Formats: sequence, C-alpha cells, structure tokens
Amino acid sequence: MKKVIAIDGPSGAGKSTIAKLLAEELGFEYLDTGALYRAAALNLVRLGLDEKAPDDAITAALEKTRVEFEKGRVLLNGEDVSEEIRSPLASHYASVFSARGPVRAYLLQTQRSASVKADLVAEGRDMTTVVFPEAFIKIYLDASVEERTRRRTADLIAKEFAVDEDRVRAEIIERDARDSGRELAPLRKADDAFYVDSTGLSKEEVFRRIIELVRIGKE
Repeated sequence: MKKVIAIDGPSGAGKSTIAKLLAEELGFEYLDTGALYRAAALNLVRLGLDEKAPDDAITAALEKTRVEFEKGRVLLNGEDVSEEIRSPLASHYASVFSARGPVRAYLLQTQRSASVKADLVAEGRDMTTVVFPEAFIKIYLDASVEERTRRRTADLIAKEFAVDEDRVRAEIIERDARDSGRELAPLRKADDAFYVDSTGLSKEEVFRRIIELVRIGKE
C-alpha cells in the first residue's frame, strides 16, 4: 500500500471538497468512496431493490453492477452518472445500502486496490477504521447539523433541485443516526485520528488546518 490520507465524517462536513484540495496540493490521487456507494446504490434501485431486499437479491444485483472512478467522473456500467448520484434519492439509498454486507464487501477491495497504484486521499465513513486502518494520516472532519444543513441546501439549489430546508435537516439527522448506529462499519472517530470541526470555517481555513496536520504527521 502506498501513502493514504484517510478522512471520515458525517454527510455535509466538507470531506469531498477538502479531499480534492489535499490531493491537488500533495500530488495524490483522490478517491471519492461516497460516489462509489452512491453509484452502486443507484444501480440497485434501477434493478428494483429497496431497503427490504434480502442479501441474496443484493448479491445477485451486484453481479450486474460495474462501478468505476476515472479522472473525477463516476461510471456505472460504462455510463457517466456523476451528476445523477448527487440527487437526494441517490444520497438516501447510498446510506441505506452501505449498511448491507454484500455492498460493503463488493466495494471494499475496489477501494483498497486503489492504494496499490497511487498515493491517495480517501474520504468516506469508514476510511480510517476499516478500509485503510494503516493510513499514515487520519482525519475526522465534523460540523454542526445546522452548518451541514446550510451547505447541503445551498449545494442542492446550485444543482437546481427543489429544496425544503427542514426536510434537508431531518434527512441529515436521520442519516447521522443510520451511519453511526449500524452494526457493520459504523461511522466513528478512530482513536488515532485528528478531529477537525469545520463549523463556521471557510474551506480555505479548513484546508489550512488539515494541511498543517498532514505536515505534523509527516515529521
């Protein structure tokens, strides 16, 4: 495994933005694991599955699923779904299906294999605890529910989705509970991870804090 900077945290904490900035600054590859889960979930929904689907049905559907991450774009069975997977529906089902064993097993090796080829900045929910427990830098990036609601609402409006801010807040709270409460690879801060609260900070301020932690970790 080459060098990995692993970033975990709840939805809307700014993981993707910061991971991209770090990768560019350090000359690392960026691995958007959330996009992989969203794409896999999208195909399961397209194949008619929902949260009540049994594991064997999910396993069979995943045999018809090919997810790839190339140059910042997400391909599902060869189709570019980079924009579609950012919808509220895809976000919901990514959280639902990411708690299922077959989905996690399906994507685990895909994620780990990426670190064999290049130095990585990887962000997600279990990067520091399960996927890359030997990462040389671990970050837990957090923000308040209100801050994350504001960011998510602004992001959806920019993408021209219809937005109800109260619903966005409720969905964030629901997803937090689901991600941290699941039995399989729950969202939690690794014991050796640096904690960074991005509430009230600009992306530049968060980036400066984290790049300093990376430099400290290298010493």
